[in-house]
Amino acid sequence: MAEVLVFVDHVDGAVRKPTLELLTLARRIGEPVALAVGAGAEATAPVLAEHGAVKVLTADAAEFADYLVVPKVDALQAAVEALSPAAVLLPSSAEAKEIAARLAVRIGSGIITDATDLEAGAEGPVATQAVFAAAFTTKSRVSKGTPVITVKPNSAPVEAAPAAGTVEALTVAFGEKSTATKVVARTPRESTGRPELTEAAIVVSGGRGVNGAENFAVIEALADSLGAAVGASRAAVDAGWYPHASQVGQTGKSVSPQLYIASGISGAIQHRAGMQTSKTIVAINKDAEAPIFDLVDYGIVGDLFEVVPQLTEEVKARKG
Repeated sequence: MAEVLVFVDHVDGAVRKPTLELLTLARRIGEPVALAVGAGAEATAPVLAEHGAVKVLTADAAEFADYLVVPKVDALQAAVEALSPAAVLLPSSAEAKEIAARLAVRIGSGIITDATDLEAGAEGPVATQAVFAAAFTTKSRVSKGTPVITVKPNSAPVEAAPAAGTVEALTVAFGEKSTATKVVARTPRESTGRPELTEAAIVVSGGRGVNGAENFAVIEALADSLGAAVGASRAAVDAGWYPHASQVGQTGKSVSPQLYIASGISGAIQHRAGMQTSKTIVAINKDAEAPIFDLVDYGIVGDLFEVVPQLTEEVKARKG
């Protein structure tokens, strides 16, 4: 069976959930081989093996931490040349999509970004995408070279499938361009204690109807009762009510959780483009004609300041 190269997203050896989802998808089209680079790369091996990696390639060098993106492209190119894989899979983070694009150019291959599903095909892996602001669903495949595919978080379940997970060191040669852009400082992001927005299984978002930064406490309370991430519409972010890092939409982050709750969001196309692939969508809006209701699985016509606190209390009561 052909090998499928999976780029590992990890923090000092702690593997992030989207990578484990990629291993599930990789097993559909071949034998997963993981590539982990940077500090803690070897420490990723046990969890990667538990989720199906037959081999774990590792590389650690100062370049991975000190310079932007390109050293990771060098490592992926070295892995592709060593393995000749059937495909290369990466998570659809901002950094990984840049890495994927640079890799595709280097190896002369086609690229598919933001896939929501992956299946084996007679002429190569077939990817499902939501396109044109998620108005259409398409299936496509790369017709030239080794397919490079990025996959949105929450597109596949995390499934244990124990494999050998043999660790092998990968030799990486860094080119001159690898050190062109240096990281000179880092500022840790303040933790909210909530899940990462793009990876969360549940997202609770607030929009123009929240009517002020101080009122986002209502949205946060519901999110915390559900163990959810908090999102915001572009209108709420532009008004300065919530940080841009939490914006869901075409000019913000794209999410695909199991449950998406939109409170006080009208459902403009800009917002829909970022959350339309959510598995179950619930909307709370006092305007019965709001476009968001055309999209939802469940809709509540009512004042969010009455509905959301009641929902929060009901969730807490059922958990207690």
